[in-house]
Amino acid sequence: MHRLFEKALRLEFLTLDEGLMLYNEAPTSDLIFTANELRKMQVDDKDVVTWQIDRNVNITNVCVSQCKFCNFYRKSNAPDIYITKIEEYIEKIEVLLKFKGDQLLLQGGLHPKLKIDFYENLFSELKKLYPQVKLHALGPPEIHHIARISRLSVRETLERLLKAGLDSLPGAGAEILVDRVRNIVSKAKCTTDEWLNVMREAHQLRVYTSATMMMGHVETKAERIEHLIRVRQVQAEKPDDAVGFLAFIPWSFQGMGTKLLSENPNILPVFANEYIRTVAISRMMLPNIKNIQASWLTVGKEVAQMCLHAGANDFGSIMIEENVVSAAGATHSFDAQSIQEAILQAGFTPKLRNQRYEYRENVLNGSKVL
Repeated sequence: MHRLFEKALRLEFLTLDEGLMLYNEAPTSDLIFTANELRKMQVDDKDVVTWQIDRNVNITNVCVSQCKFCNFYRKSNAPDIYITKIEEYIEKIEVLLKFKGDQLLLQGGLHPKLKIDFYENLFSELKKLYPQVKLHALGPPEIHHIARISRLSVRETLERLLKAGLDSLPGAGAEILVDRVRNIVSKAKCTTDEWLNVMREAHQLRVYTSATMMMGHVETKAERIEHLIRVRQVQAEKPDDAVGFLAFIPWSFQGMGTKLLSENPNILPVFANEYIRTVAISRMMLPNIKNIQASWLTVGKEVAQMCLHAGANDFGSIMIEENVVSAAGATHSFDAQSIQEAILQAGFTPKLRNQRYEYRENVLNGSKVL
């Protein structure tokens, strides 16, 4: 184990067997120490933890994927389906700007009829109305779906969306990047290779992206490590002048009322020790991704604070609006003041950032950025 810790501290790639050995057998304290040392090596401001102000807006709740972990989607014939109207975007963006936010996270279902021209028109209109707001939009499953129903390549789809106003690509829909797992939890969604290839194309176009992992359902620990290795490999393939994956965000499965939990009633929640170990292992397995985010939304304030000493350097967004994970039981929340206080309580200096992890300085409704 000592040899493997030294290998990780040299920023060398750990193999699947090496990562799995540490994940299964290393003392939590040793994982925390090593990941924290790596954090200090890889992050410029060692005492800083970043956070963000953005708003999630769901483009539509119609989705043909019907993932078993999702309570948010609706079938096309459901009585409560919607496509968000431009007037609703304006209302939501005005609230975002009131809170000094600078980004919209735009996601939705895989709508069977919304082709590329719909998204081009939407992005163009939003940029015309609010050119200062960044559009962090459409995860790889959505890009793959839009390309398929529009009879375009992924490359052409990304190029047209970028021209229309897309700024960056979230790492949504990754779940676990192993097809055995995907065939259980999200069979109709894009495959592992299709997800990764969308990100490869995005990196070729110098698009900023992120990657996620939904843990704690039907996957094995070995498959979690395999997920990390696949993400790491795509990052290693990016052009030298591309940033690629700016951040990695592991989050825990929220099962309340989901089909996945009803079919697999023995699934246990991800407890604090397991999540902290996963964050630490992520830092060790991903030496080529600079930022690791702690998912306070799914694990809560105290566990997320511990993760800041176990390799994480980012606390994510206050999430003015979040509907998908909340629909499955996530109840945690922060405002601008409390997220900064949580970072301070953990022993770090909070810094407001944008999507590119550049610092921002603002005053928020009388609550000064600390």
